[in-house]
Amino acid sequence: MSAAEWIWALLMGAAGLGTAYLLLSVALVRRFAAARAAAPSTPPPDGVPPAITVLKPLHGVEPGLRENLLTLLQQDYRGPVRIVFGVQSGADPAIRVVEALRRAHPARDIALVVDARQHGSNRKVSNLINMAAHIVGEVVVLADSDIRVGPDYLSGLVAELGRPGVGAVTCLYHGLASRSLWSRLSALGIDTHFLPGIVTGVAVGLATPCMGSTIALPRETLERIGGLQVVANALADDYELGAAVRRLGLSVAVPPFTLGHVCPEDNAAELIRRELRWQRTIRQIDPLGHAGSLVTHPLAFALPALALGPGPAALALVVAAALSRLALCLAAERAFGLKPHPYWLIPARDLMSLLVFAASFFGRGVDWRGHRFDVAPSGALIPTTRPDPS
Repeated sequence: MSAAEWIWALLMGAAGLGTAYLLLSVALVRRFAAARAAAPSTPPPDGVPPAITVLKPLHGVEPGLRENLLTLLQQDYRGPVRIVFGVQSGADPAIRVVEALRRAHPARDIALVVDARQHGSNRKVSNLINMAAHIVGEVVVLADSDIRVGPDYLSGLVAELGRPGVGAVTCLYHGLASRSLWSRLSALGIDTHFLPGIVTGVAVGLATPCMGSTIALPRETLERIGGLQVVANALADDYELGAAVRRLGLSVAVPPFTLGHVCPEDNAAELIRRELRWQRTIRQIDPLGHAGSLVTHPLAFALPALALGPGPAALALVVAAALSRLALCLAAERAFGLKPHPYWLIPARDLMSLLVFAASFFGRGVDWRGHRFDVAPSGALIPTTRPDPS
């Protein structure tokens, strides 16, 4: 065989393997949905439910912020709930949003912490540490500001924490897109790449997720792992918190519901910066798994195979790769009750995901809330103003 024939065969093999992976993901997402539908509802605990403190770090007024925060005030939870919002500057415009919510809901226990102290290079964790002094009750919930939840959110978390051996709970999330093209591409990436990937990874035992969308754990467990200070410098602070809980011999549960992640991107640069940070985070957590995820992009292999060796086999593989991603998108929509996506964007989304994946191997820099960091081999964030080569 010539070099061109070898390359064609490798591209065809990779595309075929990737298509098979996507079809496996379709089956596992459907199985997840069936198990969720068949699972009996967890009865509320006897007596008074545990008191909960929700820590919500804020930075600026991102799109949909008021609506995101309002969903926390509309919980059907029967126990006491304190919601602590935190900012690191008295000039942060998010303060106005919180104050407006406090005026509109005077009966709610809402605290606002304004504290500029830094306890490490991870600014979000520093914000959380500053808020931690206001924790009351038995259960602590950490949740990102771009997350939107349903009215049974807290009840579901407490029910999961009540299961034997569970030390923390984290939550899957789906994308909530605006009318922006880039926001739609972001949501499509979450719902057709990230979300099915987590479901598949958990199902086959290759993923141990703990995500910033939500981390709920008993206050005692948080103290046992050393508090939030143990991740004050970590890029993957959410993952590291989950790992610390698992080192206690406890599990991190993933309940059968998803939260909404608001996708604020208005341009390509915003989307690429955010996804590049996610990809480099995954690369730091699991280098081999990250490299192996190359196979999850079958269309990116099938198209050059068709260009290199046009013919029925290559054309059939292009069609199969595209249809398998579409099938995965439809399966995710049905499984999690999502709105239909703009399906015509799926091929562009697939190719964009591959480009961001490839870029994640070049450089270690990440952008986070307007700040620039390098990532040390240990996973620690190092503040820098040096431009990233990528």
